[in-house]
Amino acid sequence: MKNVLLALLVFVLGFLVFVQTRPDTFHVERSASIAAPPDSLYAMMTDFHRWDGWSPWAKLDPAMKTDYSGPESGVGASYHWTGNDKVGEGRMTLTEVQAPSHVGIRLEFIKPFAGVSTTNFALAPDAGGTRVTWSMDGKSNFIAKAMCIFTPMDKMIGPDFERGLGNLKREGEAAASAPAAPADSSTAPAGKS
Repeated sequence: MKNVLLALLVFVLGFLVFVQTRPDTFHVERSASIAAPPDSLYAMMTDFHRWDGWSPWAKLDPAMKTDYSGPESGVGASYHWTGNDKVGEGRMTLTEVQAPSHVGIRLEFIKPFAGVSTTNFALAPDAGGTRVTWSMDGKSNFIAKAMCIFTPMDKMIGPDFERGLGNLKREGEAAASAPAAPADSSTAPAGKS
């Protein structure tokens, strides 16, 4: 019995040491080309009221509760959500905006695990549209390091970014190809009588 306990203790200590050697930070990044102008996509990213149309997490909990604070869009705009175990609870706050090329967001997870990350969108002109790069950077505490041994952060978050960029592509390209609204006839110059 002593040998079993000793082996178990050595295994646990070895695992703890191994977890401590894992990276203290993480980076996840995905990109997509979207046939829409940068300014229209930028507008979809800097107004949290429009996120439910393309967010990869919005449909995971139809009963999710959301509220907004701060300005309608731009720096200081904030989006708070509370939902089921698939979406948890958290808050996003716009911290940097450089129209139409960059959006920076402070991402705070409250439940199930507390943590803070930085999310960035880089928008660059691309042939026929815009190249959008979505990235997230953060620090890994001991629990996150242990979890990432089994499922790396890139595999946890990367597919969500891919779905979100796919949704953004669909929404952005649909908006870009929609016909322009007809001019208001009340503002048209009067004809000759």
